[in-house]
Amino acid sequence: MKAIVVEQNGPPEHLRYQELPDPSPKAGEVLVRTTLTSLNYADVQARRGGYEAGSPPPFIPGLDAVGVVEALGDGVEGLRVGQRVAVFATGGSYAEKVVAKAVLAYPVPPELPDEAVSGLTALVTAYNTLTWAGRLQKGETVLVHAAAGGVGSLAVQMARALGAGRVFGTVGSLAKTGFVRNLGADEVLGYEGFAEQVLGLTQQQGADLILDSVAGEVFNQGMQCLAPFGRMVVYGHAGGQPGTFETRPLHRQTKAVVGYSSGHYRRSRPELLRPTVEAVFELLKAGKIRLEIGARFKLEEAPKAHALMESRQSMGKILLYP
Repeated sequence: MKAIVVEQNGPPEHLRYQELPDPSPKAGEVLVRTTLTSLNYADVQARRGGYEAGSPPPFIPGLDAVGVVEALGDGVEGLRVGQRVAVFATGGSYAEKVVAKAVLAYPVPPELPDEAVSGLTALVTAYNTLTWAGRLQKGETVLVHAAAGGVGSLAVQMARALGAGRVFGTVGSLAKTGFVRNLGADEVLGYEGFAEQVLGLTQQQGADLILDSVAGEVFNQGMQCLAPFGRMVVYGHAGGQPGTFETRPLHRQTKAVVGYSSGHYRRSRPELLRPTVEAVFELLKAGKIRLEIGARFKLEEAPKAHALMESRQSMGKILLYP
């Protein structure tokens, strides 16, 4: 099979298109011929060498894929050869064939095309940061950072679909304002001074739920506009720096800072992700959310795809096609 391999950590040019042996499913696994895979910012961090869960080179990057089951390992039930599935891949998804644990392989409803479910990591992360971690209640104000990105663009839509009262989004470039508004955001803000703007838009109450994948100074500002009883969900640090905060406001105003990682669930409690995937598929089938595709590349063009993601100019999901 053909696959993309990170030969050494570094820039996008270190992604190499290579011929590799076909993988074989072990007990409890499935072999899937991929029709597409998606980029996640974790792939960029893994390639650079700065991602906590990244493997040492050489490795195949990528977290999720869509395709057709080619073979079943021993003991697999509930799946069949020829079935269309979305999977969290074991050992990387930038490849013509991937292996996945059966518990992390999800049949795709016939009415949903491959691209609709292509961003499995983003779909699950957006839903769980709002619900499991964020405990969103109807009528609450939600602030989504990086609102034009893969997770952010879905979180804006899901917040609206799940009953949020007002949805604000931040973007690194105001050129993305129209894109985020079309997703359902009430207000789209730049990062500079966003805390003051959120307070002004909420009569000084702040946002009830903040989704932060940037951290650093963005996190620090966010704590300034987190409402009493509010929740800050941290699920990444794309800005490269962690956030810091003082604990006293937490107990004084019953605020919470919650961490979330879809990768940690995949590794430690994979069975818990299935209800989320099923809920997300229902939202997609009902037309309440849609996966916005920002760019499509051939698998061998993975370096170009990574360069686009790093440029911060992309909007929505970036897909690779074997």
